[in-house]
Amino acid sequence: MSYTSHADLGGAPGHGRIKPEPEGDLWHAPWEARAMALTLAMGASGAWNIDMSRSARETLPDYAALSYYQIWLAALQKLLLERRLLRRAEQHRGHSIDAPLPLPRTLHAGDVEATLARGSPTLRTASAPARFALGDRVRTLRHKATHHTRLPGYVRGKVGTIERMHGAHVFPDTHAHGLGEQPQWLYTVTFDAEQLWGKGSASRHAVSVDAWEPYLEACQDEA
Repeated sequence: MSYTSHADLGGAPGHGRIKPEPEGDLWHAPWEARAMALTLAMGASGAWNIDMSRSARETLPDYAALSYYQIWLAALQKLLLERRLLRRAEQHRGHSIDAPLPLPRTLHAGDVEATLARGSPTLRTASAPARFALGDRVRTLRHKATHHTRLPGYVRGKVGTIERMHGAHVFPDTHAHGLGEQPQWLYTVTFDAEQLWGKGSASRHAVSVDAWEPYLEACQDEA
């Protein structure tokens, strides 16, 4: 079965100019705050993990037609339906019909501030030494992923330099599909603008991308 990420838009033409919004302007309508609260509460329940949530959002077929929080809400409904925590009839009627199923955890109102401050650290113990070191030249995978991944399409097959090493972190590509955390070394890789966008790009510009070790291979040249 093919996997299409509708969220992998970086470097793709036809999306128009970015329109910055005022700093601190969080919501356009009251329902958006509720959509965020519901998404965070269910994420804290343990019914799924953050990478499963990202996968649900990016595979929405009408992704491009939805606003930011419409995407969050649609993905939340998708996850609930897949796990039978929500029935279609309940979705259409707008209220529960059956008694709720038990969840691994419950996020109580009094715990929200501390839970958000604590976050969900992804740093883990490495099971093997890092393959790459600072300053190494690497090339990213060329082929398109057939699953959720955090490697942007615009850096595929491109040559960059290891700029930072972050230790081993939960690997999204397996975590999103219920295959476990499988921690992998995480690096910041820096790419020259011309490597990404072709000749004529401002040579003084560079783009840094955080990339897990399975995304990379050793490279001796820029060809």
